[in-house]
Amino acid sequence: MMASDWVSFPSVSTTFTTGSSSYDVFLNFRGEDTRNNFTGFLNLVLKDRGIDVFIDSKNLWTGQAIGPALNKAIQGSKIFIPVISEGYAHSKWCLLKLVQIVQCYISKGQMVLPIFFHVNPSHVRNQTGSFEEAFRKHQKNFEPHIVESWKEALRVVGNLKGETIDQNK
Repeated sequence: MMASDWVSFPSVSTTFTTGSSSYDVFLNFRGEDTRNNFTGFLNLVLKDRGIDVFIDSKNLWTGQAIGPALNKAIQGSKIFIPVISEGYAHSKWCLLKLVQIVQCYISKGQMVLPIFFHVNPSHVRNQTGSFEEAFRKHQKNFEPHIVESWKEALRVVGNLKGETIDQNK
């Protein structure tokens, strides 16, 4: 399935017409995995269709915490599209944003449309494969409650209906 096919689903495109928010869509992804291919293309297709998209720049992360501007972008977005790739869980930034996305999904009912990019959703849910490896490293560097919040966010998103983009298709 191509990004242009995915964003043309009627149920998705009609969602963008109601409500007031800062952004229609917030893209959450690991830059080195998908910025210059799938996510970059998805961003262009969405913007071409008049959809207001938040996509972080490489220069956004100057501090050690998610800044107020990013928090506002997350809180104000209507739809979240996490593009979960093989290296996604290696990024603490992806995981920090995902926790906030899941909080918005649970508390405000904001929509989450995950894309599993060359990963099996069960690996995301259960933190197996490359996700297991990432969490072994995180457990050495972060407090247990932080690591558990990241795992729980992945469990929630891994259980959502999303699109699986397989490299073999």
